Amino acid sequence: MIARAVHHVSFSVKNLEASRAFYEGVLGLEPVPRPDFGIPGAWLQAGQAQIHLIQNAETATGSAAASPVANHCAFEIDDYEETLDDLATLGIDLVAEMSESHQCWIADPDGNVIELIAAR
Repeated sequence: MIARAVHHVSFSVKNLEASRAFYEGVLGLEPVPRPDFGIPGAWLQAGQAQIHLIQNAETATGSAAASPVANHCAFEIDDYEETLDDLATLGIDLVAEMSESHQCWIADPDGNVIELIAAR
């Protein structure tokens, strides 16, 4: 067996609307249809993969509080400096940064860590 690609990453979130606003507004992901599973959630397209948000008011805080870069979902970006400028304009703080390798980490509203890495 060979895993050929990431199909989706799923995050448990406390506030679905705040999380949708983050993933759509900050990262520019597009919502896609989601079947009714009987629990609130949203699916968003990120290139060939998807981000699945599942609302759970009892969810634990994401990994940003424990380890800033250990558990995360990574998105490839085109322009690192432009991305840093966009994040600053939006008031999004960096959780960690490795500027020499053009990658940084931010957190969504639930503390889930998102890596942004420049295309090579």
